[in-house]
Amino acid sequence: MSPPLLEARDLQGGYGRLRVLRGVSLQVRAGEIVLLLGRNGSGRSTLLQILMGLLPGTGSLWLAGHALHTLPSHRRARLGLGYVPEQRDIFPGLSVRQNLALGAKPGADPSLTPWTEAHVLVRFPALAARLHTAAHHLSGGEQQMLALARTLLGNPRLLLLDEPTQGLAPQRVAETAELLTQLRATGLGILLVEQRPWALDLADRVVVLGDQQVQFSGAPACLPSAVSDAWL
Repeated sequence: MSPPLLEARDLQGGYGRLRVLRGVSLQVRAGEIVLLLGRNGSGRSTLLQILMGLLPGTGSLWLAGHALHTLPSHRRARLGLGYVPEQRDIFPGLSVRQNLALGAKPGADPSLTPWTEAHVLVRFPALAARLHTAAHHLSGGEQQMLALARTLLGNPRLLLLDEPTQGLAPQRVAETAELLTQLRATGLGILLVEQRPWALDLADRVVVLGDQQVQFSGAPACLPSAVSDAWL
């Protein structure tokens, strides 16, 4: 078995004095989708923010052999960690093209990077038709496309995705599932927070958070009903 692309050990953190996570450890391998489950308030989004360096935390974190736990967010991104938050965090007053440009890794050689503006526009044709449109005029589905496309332009090794299909129509949900399948096939690692049933069918492994810790980690087919009843 290949070594993990992302490895987190004994992560702890939260908001000020409020501890949300205590001793969380997990791994994500290249070409693997790991689904992060848990009840509302279990710390799923908090964990992604700690991994990205947006919230303070303790413990150790490694990405492709690089220690991330002492690095700020922008350096984690430079090393290949990509993050699409639940709120999408696009820049509403900027055009689609300007938003995309902010995601590109500075100094990257386009001939050596799989994701360029041309590539993402082929993959997201709806954005190609609205390059000069201000982002706040986009639909919710288009804004989600923009957030994901912008993150891909950073050519990440691993994606942190927080509820990417929240509020989307069924067709957009299906398109998102297909895209994640294609991204996995390229060797991208994905840590996915998603409550809809399609995500369980897509996942290679599942990690369940509860009581501030990992309650289960394994294949979806091995998810015990007792864990499902108690923590989902």
